Amino acid sequence: MKRLFAPFLFLSSTLFAQTNTEDVVRRVADRILQTTFFQFVNNKTGEKFRSTKGKDTTNNVKAESKFNKGQYVNGVLTVGMLRISDVLNDAKYLDYSRRNFGFIFDNLDYFKRMFDAGNNGVEYRPVFRIGSLDDCGSMSAGLLDVYAFDKRKDYLDYLNRVSDYILNKQVRFPDGTLARNGPRKMTLWADDLYMSVPYLARMGKLPGDKKYFDFAIQQVENFNRYIYDSTTGLYFHTFFNDENMNGVARWGRCNGWVALAQVELLNNLPANHPKRPELTKLLLRQIVGFSRYQDTSGMWHQLLDKPESYLESSVTAMYVYTVAKAVNEGWINKRFITVAQRGWDALVKRVTADGQIPDICVGTSVEEDLSYYFNRPRETNDTHGLGAFLMAGAEMIKAKDKLVDLSKRR
Repeated sequence: MKRLFAPFLFLSSTLFAQTNTEDVVRRVADRILQTTFFQFVNNKTGEKFRSTKGKDTTNNVKAESKFNKGQYVNGVLTVGMLRISDVLNDAKYLDYSRRNFGFIFDNLDYFKRMFDAGNNGVEYRPVFRIGSLDDCGSMSAGLLDVYAFDKRKDYLDYLNRVSDYILNKQVRFPDGTLARNGPRKMTLWADDLYMSVPYLARMGKLPGDKKYFDFAIQQVENFNRYIYDSTTGLYFHTFFNDENMNGVARWGRCNGWVALAQVELLNNLPANHPKRPELTKLLLRQIVGFSRYQDTSGMWHQLLDKPESYLESSVTAMYVYTVAKAVNEGWINKRFITVAQRGWDALVKRVTADGQIPDICVGTSVEEDLSYYFNRPRETNDTHGLGAFLMAGAEMIKAKDKLVDLSKRR
């Protein structure tokens, strides 16, 4: 009887964990659906309407819900929604994403008239401006996933503009590494690996030019050369080209962006691509590096190598996704799944009854002092953590046959 009891307990615990994962993923996703209103509000008059057609142009008109805005975080959210739609076999999350981009693009002409007239505070300004990777890269990765279902000409026209911008116009070092002119001239931000590579990798899968894969691989290799810290196994937030040196912070979420970018490249790269072994080794190196800094709670810290900094949800979700995806795809040893399990269990415990995720660091710039990163505000349900959470949940559901009984490893 004893021989049967332990396996039964393990089976019961893993089934419970699986059910709990699906439930909490739906709880978070459904709250997003419930708080996406697909309407505009005139902030001056209070009037609300679902279409801008026939409305007088005014800068007071904004998308009412943050999830209907053209911000890079919503590109990650789109990817997350499509992933859970697939793994849960529930079309409502796919339909939500298709509706969201349709809502935005169906109303763009109204706002473009104001943008063309010189109104810089107009809603959806990034869509018209395309003046940075934040403006276009992440949102376009999400749009490309939606484009597979809705092949609208206006989507394709926009995506062609984005491709031209990333390949030819974005600021870069002489060796081709993507950079920004802020806060200093020619500054590399770790964040920008995600703001470029997932889009490029998706474009590379389309029939035609292999230049997208080539450029994406170049970015991954160069970013690793500039910001990887061999002493800690982590990545610096930045590299200042004017001083030929790194910044001060091994910030959590920027390390998460690097991980997601490397995963998304491998996820789209052909199985026989000659660079795949090298890229897989880079990803494994990062996973081993950040696994050393996992808190005993299962979470990771705002500053990864500073345990006195707060436990932060977005980087934890990004790392859970990275490890679970790599295990599920067979890129790394399946024993790494315990790293993802501990992180996921810690996240699930933090999700509120109404589907909100606490302790998500708000948008963060580059600064020269660590206190800036220590003191960044953390919010509940900040969009920076939601898409990554859904992506992580989708992979943890897929990993159900690989989970282990953690109670025996404490």
